[in-house]
Amino acid sequence: MTRTAPELHMKEIEKFSPKPFETLLIYLTIFISSLTFFDTPFEGYFHYLIFLLFFPFFINHLGLPKVPFQLLLIPLVIGIFQVVMGNNTVQLFLKIFIGVMLSTSFYYYVFEYYNMDLERLFRLYLKGCKICCYIGLVQWVSYKVGFTPGYNYSWLLNKWAIVASAGGGLRVNSIFAEPAQFSIVMAPAVFVAFYSLILRTNKYFDPLESALIILLELLSTASTGYIGFFVVFLLLLANYGYFVNLLLGVVVAIAFGTAIYAYVPEFRSRVDSSIGLWIDEDLSVKNVNSSSFVLYNNFHIAKENFFNSYGLGTGLGSHKVAFDKYTLTRNTNILNFAFNKSDANSMFLRLWSETGIVGIFFILVLIFKCYVRRSDDDDDLHWVISNSMLVLIILSLFRQGNYFLNGFPFILWFYYYNFIIHKARKKEQAESLPALNGSAEPSPTI
Repeated sequence: MTRTAPELHMKEIEKFSPKPFETLLIYLTIFISSLTFFDTPFEGYFHYLIFLLFFPFFINHLGLPKVPFQLLLIPLVIGIFQVVMGNNTVQLFLKIFIGVMLSTSFYYYVFEYYNMDLERLFRLYLKGCKICCYIGLVQWVSYKVGFTPGYNYSWLLNKWAIVASAGGGLRVNSIFAEPAQFSIVMAPAVFVAFYSLILRTNKYFDPLESALIILLELLSTASTGYIGFFVVFLLLLANYGYFVNLLLGVVVAIAFGTAIYAYVPEFRSRVDSSIGLWIDEDLSVKNVNSSSFVLYNNFHIAKENFFNSYGLGTGLGSHKVAFDKYTLTRNTNILNFAFNKSDANSMFLRLWSETGIVGIFFILVLIFKCYVRRSDDDDDLHWVISNSMLVLIILSLFRQGNYFLNGFPFILWFYYYNFIIHKARKKEQAESLPALNGSAEPSPTI
């Protein structure tokens, strides 16, 4: 019978000992998603080879991935129905469904393979983030001194591209396809960096490492990263909850946002075009010819697709079909381009479009139900994991629409199992207190 991961952890039925080389391969699936071998009929990612390498071992020792299949049963049924109704194609549906199934199952196995050792998995993730930041620092310095192989990695990663800033400099993206991806994957490390500096603890990062991570997030000049800073501050304030801290946080956030707007042209351009689109509904060239329009357009598409499918969505992989039906670029007054045609440029918009009420309900329940808030009697491990992973999830919902890019299912499993194990330990502690109190014997009377 297939064991669930919490059962494996709590009952300690079987212990595994992943080798360092196996750990390296597993984490490469998260940090090297920019490497592809071919683009048609689907994108052949490097990490698919690692999946295929591990799956025989996982299935042999841990059984079939029953839990991931149960989770994806409803999307499977809805997807088949929408293909029959002509709202999706077999090729688009299978491409995404199989990718989600493989990725979700692989990372489900990973947690079992590591015996639910969340602290070890978390530290390994943070170590991967540090390495990516070191590479990003080398990239930035190499650009400054004109050493092309040090900043142009197109010789290694065929999806990688140099991203220039509006001021003529280089936007750091390390080994990721674009700065926004870099900033999203680094989000948990950014949370831990601020936590380490504010609490003056070296448990996860020393001060220099924390400063490096925050600096590289700034050098990406990605609006997504700046939004991440704001989310980090909100979560830290929510967990420490002092009114004075709240006021200070608001002041710092306003000052930080004002400074970024004044000195970072990319951020200023996105803010201006977003205001023009979302508030003024100004579809002039200056607003349309920007990344802000991509999000605005996909919001319109997702909304139309949601209501025209009676709230069910049109199935995994179908946003590309919906794009052709509802895109604003069909208007002759708007430039005809189709950025993020398949992934909606946002996980939330893609879920809204493809999975409807079911998908949105699932992700919101996961976020709110499984959130671990800091408490005074807690070890910091679980609330730090929960909040750091939540930053990444929020940024992905806002900006990244690929279901399995950069190990996104790994983050979702991490967030969920962190809650499950934290809840189980709290229950064990609560049950042990009456037993300890009841076993206490009265002192003998002299």
